[in-house]
Amino acid sequence: MAIRKIVVLGEDDILRKHARVVEKFDRRLHTLLSDMAETMYEAQGVGLAAPQVGILKRVAVIDVEDEHGLIELVNPVIVESEGSVVGPEGCLSVPGRRGTVERPERIVVVAQDRNGQSFRLEAKGLLAVCICHEVDHLDGVVYTDKMIEDVTDQETEAKEE
Repeated sequence: MAIRKIVVLGEDDILRKHARVVEKFDRRLHTLLSDMAETMYEAQGVGLAAPQVGILKRVAVIDVEDEHGLIELVNPVIVESEGSVVGPEGCLSVPGRRGTVERPERIVVVAQDRNGQSFRLEAKGLLAVCICHEVDHLDGVVYTDKMIEDVTDQETEAKEE
């Protein structure tokens, strides 16, 4: 496993491109998934999509430290969503900045695991938000595109008080 360089918004246009569907479930994919998880943990993030490490594949890893643990999503598709929640988000590709974003409160995602086995996952709360955030990355969308309000300065001021 290896720590990969995280692409920062504005440095490379890869974050604005649509990722390609994964067709080969081989050792290279397994290495990518393992490297992405290690990179995410090292950066103290809760999610990471392949375009964020310079790879245009529909792959993401998520760990919101709940009962699911590490979730590997290959070719994820959100098939259901309901409700609405508005809250702050950050991104490893947008360091030092946070913004308020509206996301579904509950989603169902269909994806494949590292071996190509399909699975369905219902997610609520933070996990749903993270899955939506990472799937957006796979479509070339960054949370700042959906941001209602930049809260970076507000959070800094609140910490100083």
